[in-house]
This record gives sequence, C-alpha cells and structure tokens, in this order.
Amino acid sequence: MNRHTIPLGRILGIPIGLDYSWFLIFGLITWTMAVGYYPAEFKNWPTVQYWIMGAATAIMLFVSVLLHELGHSAVAMSYKIRVRSITLLIFGGISRIEAEPPSATAQFWISIAGPAVSFALAGLFFLLQPVFKNVAPLLALGKYLVYINIVLGLFNLIPGFPLDGGGVFRAVVWGINHNLRRATLTAANLGRFIAYVFIGVGVWQMLTGNLMNGMWIAFIGWFLESAAKGQVQQLAVHDILAGHKVSQAMNRHYTAIPADTTLQRLVDDHILGSGLRSFVVKRSNEAVGLLTLHHVKEVPRSEWATTTGAQAMIPMEQTKRVQPDAELSAALEEMDRDGVNQLPVMTDGHLQGMLSREDVITFLRTLQEMGT
Repeated sequence: MNRHTIPLGRILGIPIGLDYSWFLIFGLITWTMAVGYYPAEFKNWPTVQYWIMGAATAIMLFVSVLLHELGHSAVAMSYKIRVRSITLLIFGGISRIEAEPPSATAQFWISIAGPAVSFALAGLFFLLQPVFKNVAPLLALGKYLVYINIVLGLFNLIPGFPLDGGGVFRAVVWGINHNLRRATLTAANLGRFIAYVFIGVGVWQMLTGNLMNGMWIAFIGWFLESAAKGQVQQLAVHDILAGHKVSQAMNRHYTAIPADTTLQRLVDDHILGSGLRSFVVKRSNEAVGLLTLHHVKEVPRSEWATTTGAQAMIPMEQTKRVQPDAELSAALEEMDRDGVNQLPVMTDGHLQGMLSREDVITFLRTLQEMGT
C-alpha cells in the first residue's frame, strides 16, 4: 500500500486498499443515482431515500468490483502466484499480482475469473429479485446490480490490454506462438487501438451535444491508452536491458555512516546538507544495515537526537539483495515487486555497491545515447 491508499484490511491474506480517487467516483455515482435513475424508476420516494439508495448503490458497485478482483487473485494464488494487494480505484480495481503466469493456460483462467465472478453476481442478484419484490428499495438496488455487473463483465472482456479481455487475448496468442513477449506486445497494441476508438467516440459525442457521456468515454479511453502504453514501454525497457548485468549499472560509491550516528546528525549533515536519501550503516567497517529517509521519518522527530542509525536501520540480513552478475532487468523487476528504490549488491555476504532505480535510469539513458 502507498501513501495515497487507505488500508481496509485483508481478505484471503491479501491487503485491500482504497485509493483516494475512489471518493470522487463514489460521490458521482451517488449523485447520478439519487437525481437520475431512482427518481425516474421509482416515483414518490422521499428525497433522503433517493440519496441513501444512491450511496448504497455506489458501495455495492465497489463490493462487486472487489469480488471481481478477488476472482482474479484466488485463481492466481491457486497457481502459486503471490498477490501483493488489491486496490479500489476511480475506474474499478487492480490486483497487484507478483509474477507473470507460468503458462498461457494459467493466464487464460486468471484473466477470465474476474468477468466470470461479475456474471455470477448478476445471476445471483437476478435470482434474489422475487425475494425483494415487496421491498421496493431492495428490489431497485437488486435490479441495478444485475445491470451493472453485466456491464462490468462485458466491458472487461474487451480484448485489449490491460482489460481482462486483453489478458484472454494474450493467453490465446501466447498459446499459439509460445512467445510471451510477442503476445504481450500484440495485446498491448490492440489495447491502445481500442483506447483510441474510445477517445474518438467520446470526442464525437461531445461535438454532437452529449458532453457528459462523451467526456467519460474519452476519459476512459485515455486511461486505457496510458495503461497499454505503459505495458509497451515496460517491454521496451526489458529489451534494452536484456543481456546487461547489475555490475554494469550499480554504484560502487555509496554513502556509509557509523552505526552510532544519531538521526539528528544524519539529517543535518547528509540529508539536508547534500540531499542524500539512502545510507549503508557500518560497524567495524562491516555493512550491517540499510537506512533510508523513509526509516528516519518513521521515528518521531523528538527522538532523533537519541536514536542511532543502528536502531532505525533494516539489518542487512533482512534486506532484499542482488548479486553483481544478476540480470539487470530481473533486479529492476524485483525492485518493482517489493516496492523498494534500491538493492544492496553483495557477494558472499560482502557489500559491493548499491543499485537504485536512478542508477538503472542513468544506465538506460547511456545505452540509448550510444544507440545500443
């Protein structure tokens, strides 16, 4: 979870978070349902009831999205793939699955699981309607949840990355050509094409007077295009880094501090003085831990003068580390998976240097400038 996410707890051992952008769509859906759908479909309700039902509908929509994402996650976990988190966003949800599926078959079932859950929910709410027939608010909510879960399932089956349909399409292409990279690139480019179609339709809607719907369609297209473009760029970075080792990009000139250095002195002399954000903590000339600005901020400011680097650091044996001869692309993927900005580079327990995201970016820029 990052600082823009509100933790909600765990389901199946998976951390669930709520992105702040969710509140925007929650308010918009509540307003739309309270002044549009419910007054048109159900006359003579008290005004407050329309707003209560609007809020309940928005909440149930995101419960449906959460169950959709849990469908993906449960199948991924059945293939022994760790799911780092599920986050509810402005346009739905995202499951952060730690690794690529082991096969095209696994990719297919992981991708199709979400829409399958949405269609199952639509069926469930449809079957519950006779139970709610004498309770108008619940009947109204049930009818809308049938509709919205069908829409959610169908929309996600559009065959373009990063939508679930794009994952299904990638699985099919992967199964045919047995090349994950080529299948990913094909699915991502198809996703970009579909995104441009959405943007074009949205602009056309706005020009013909349907401003609100047109803006939403174009905005969804822009969101999909950005996600698909990111996937293409990620592949391009992987291709450029292919064959290069950590030793070529790592920084051998890291900043080390004695273990008994207080956090106040560290802040005054190094963080504020030179803008450094990461330090190796040494005791008797041996690296014993890693200390970052994030760790410093976790200690109350009133305790900086008495807290040492050794007390605030992560012990070296608990840190993720990488070897100098490891593939650079694999090290970057490990940083992404673990949400860290640097990795100690070690050989036989001895620190050789540090690899940060900035080091990788600098190395990438050098490769591009050299035309390699």
